[in-house]
Amino acid sequence: MRRSKTLLEKRKDYVLDYLNKNQAKQMKVVVAELSEALFLTERTIYSIISQGLEAA
Repeated sequence: MRRSKTLLEKRKDYVLDYLNKNQAKQMKVVVAELSEALFLTERTIYSIISQGLEAA
């Protein structure tokens, strides 16, 4: 199943925004919260974060 590029961009923006808002928390806690909220694996979230940091 192919995912919409728009959906992927929105997901990426949400993850990076959530990360910025919760900088005081440990990374492991933030990733666990995102994993539960978005039904994604931790590996996928770490990939999104690393791609976002490379682009910045």
